Amino acid sequence: MTPFRAQRALRFGDCDPSGIAHFPAYFSLLVGVVEDFFASIGAPWPTMIQERRMGVPTVKLDVTFSAPSMFGDTVDWELRVAKVGRSSLTLHHGISRSGTPLWNATQVLVATTLNTNKSTAWPDDIRAMLNRHLTS
Repeated sequence: MTPFRAQRALRFGDCDPSGIAHFPAYFSLLVGVVEDFFASIGAPWPTMIQERRMGVPTVKLDVTFSAPSMFGDTVDWELRVAKVGRSSLTLHHGISRSGTPLWNATQVLVATTLNTNKSTAWPDDIRAMLNRHLTS
């Protein structure tokens, strides 16, 4: 399956005083890309949160930084669905600038019910949407 792709411009607030992208800002961008991915497969977060009372918190995030990026850069994002579990979802992120790898991450999300904040199985329709994007 083709990975989900996105681009993000690094803005002034995403960088430290020297103009290098600040890693907490990267994590905020990561959340936005994941939210956009869910919307693209037909499971927008406002619907999941407000109507279905579901959350998808990150329970594990493994990140390796390989090169800096600077204020004004546009970074390319590639998100791949690596595994769909009963209630978990493993995503691989590759972030680059003009073909140069900047960082990568493996992220594990868990479906939760907002009524108890406990894990819950993916609903059948969302599981099917996620499985359609599973990469081998």
